[in-house]
Amino acid sequence: MRNLRLTIAYDGADFHGWQRQPDLPTVQAAIESAIARLTGESVALHGSGRTDAGVHALNQVANFKTASPIPCANLRRALNDLLPPTVRIKRIEEAAESFHARYDARAKTYRYRILQTPVASPFLCRFTAHFPEPLARKPMREAAQGLEGEHDFTSFAAALDDASRESKANNVRRIFESRVLWHARTSILIYEVRGNGFLPHMVRNIAGTLIEVGRGKLEPRNVMRILEARDRAFAGPTAPAQGLVLVRVEY
Repeated sequence: MRNLRLTIAYDGADFHGWQRQPDLPTVQAAIESAIARLTGESVALHGSGRTDAGVHALNQVANFKTASPIPCANLRRALNDLLPPTVRIKRIEEAAESFHARYDARAKTYRYRILQTPVASPFLCRFTAHFPEPLARKPMREAAQGLEGEHDFTSFAAALDDASRESKANNVRRIFESRVLWHARTSILIYEVRGNGFLPHMVRNIAGTLIEVGRGKLEPRNVMRILEARDRAFAGPTAPAQGLVLVRVEY
């Protein structure tokens, strides 16, 4: 059996996330279906992680095992012919038998983009969150930097009921870099974060909290209090999905 590693880009606006779901369009299901049509095999495609409905990826990584002899370059071209134009297989390569896209990942980088123009361009609305009110970038940068290091990110995880809540020990993550950037030409404010792993909705909840800092509703020093509270209710709202993109996965 061959173990093939895929690098995938997708516009997530028309999908209900990465993970396969009954009767709903997902990126995983679209690619698995295309592979089945080409190889005649029912394969399990393992992604580096799940992206939510509406979230995008520049370089998602996935792998699957196959007995098909189709060369990687030919398989990539054939899959792209079958897939919708919003999903592109950028690269396929042979991987070690033991390689697993999820369990072998060592770091990921996400980028959240906030459009700061008075009127949102229709050519950007699928890929940015529009926030016309001016945001104070200096305190947002300070707050973002305060998230670097190893912390319990329960306060920034998706809200779960008590029966399904993960143990707090599982919510500890290390953030290597957390920064706010300004792209003056496009008036896009960018939050970029690199870490060893992320909880469901974590980046969007951080982005929503940083927006509250930019609005003056929270102070940068409040970030540590939010972390220490280990309670989702202390953080800001969940930012819209369309502003988020998975930029890179490291192995």
